[in-house]
Amino acid sequence: MKIYFANGLFSQADFDFNANIVAQLRSEIPGINIYLPQENAAINDKQAYADSKMIALADTDELVGSDLVIAVLDGISIDAGVASEIGVAYAKGIPMIGLYTDSRQQGATNSKKLAALATIAENQFHYLNLYTTGLIKLNGTIVNNVPALVAAVKEYVK
Repeated sequence: MKIYFANGLFSQADFDFNANIVAQLRSEIPGINIYLPQENAAINDKQAYADSKMIALADTDELVGSDLVIAVLDGISIDAGVASEIGVAYAKGIPMIGLYTDSRQQGATNSKKLAALATIAENQFHYLNLYTTGLIKLNGTIVNNVPALVAAVKEYVK
C-alpha cells in the first residue's frame, strides 16, 4: 500500500512531527510505502532550487499514485498545501485519514466552555474549515491522536 503523508514541512516542529509519525507508521505496519514530501530532496532541499511547477508535478504524481492520504489538520488553519492535497485526493477518489490533534477540541461537555460560545471572542474551541474537513469525511475519517491514526491505517491496509 502506498500512502501520501500531507503536512506543512517548513518549521523544525513540523519537520520533526512528520518524521516521528512516519517512522512510527513504518515500524508498526510492515510493507507500507509512505511518501513524505520532506524526504524528497529533489524538490524540498531548501538550499537548492525547485520552482512551483516542479514541486506541484512531483508531489501530485506521488499523491495521485497513492492508495491512501494522511492529512495533518493542525495549526492556526489547515496548511494551504495540505488543503490542496485534500482537494486533489477527493477529486481522484483516494481515501483519506485526517489527523487533528489540537487540544482545544477537548471539553465538549464542559458547560462553561459551551456557554462561552455565546460571548464575542470567547470561543474555547478551535475551528477547522468545514468544506475541507467534509471532503475528508466523504472519503475517509478524521482521528485525533497518533494511536488512532495507526489503527485507522491498519484498517485500510487489511
